[in-house]
Amino acid sequence: MSTVLQDIVAKKHYKFIDGAGLTWQEAVKVSTESLIADGSVSADFYKQIIACIEKYGPYMVFEHNVAMPHTTENAEGVYKTGIGFMVCKNLIDFGKDEDGEEKKANLFFTLCSANPDEHMNNIQQLSNIFQNEELLDALAEAKTPEDILEAEKKYPCEEE
Repeated sequence: MSTVLQDIVAKKHYKFIDGAGLTWQEAVKVSTESLIADGSVSADFYKQIIACIEKYGPYMVFEHNVAMPHTTENAEGVYKTGIGFMVCKNLIDFGKDEDGEEKKANLFFTLCSANPDEHMNNIQQLSNIFQNEELLDALAEAKTPEDILEAEKKYPCEEE
């Protein structure tokens, strides 16, 4: 069975950008482009993610400058389950959360779900990645798909 990161590379669901001057809304849109390219989601799927963040705040920005943009299950315009991965050279500012904490991200794992079982498997693998700070640091430096695979090889996640 392949890992989430291997799937991301195999499906070409990755993007490496500078990100300077992008709003969080623009960054979310860009983070869906690789999912749009292979028909995983519709061209305007990102609008639902933006609406969700505007409604609930930047709840999907975690420690270590990681963002996991997503929207509700069974969202319109989702045709396949997947994850888009994006590395921004610069941090994207999502503003403050309800506790006043600044939320910024440069690693995006954008989710789309058409199959609950596959989606839960992806979430579980992502939670392992999010707990692996060395891997996250290496992913933040990635500039090519080969860098993603090399980071995973160098800093493997623990198997559950």
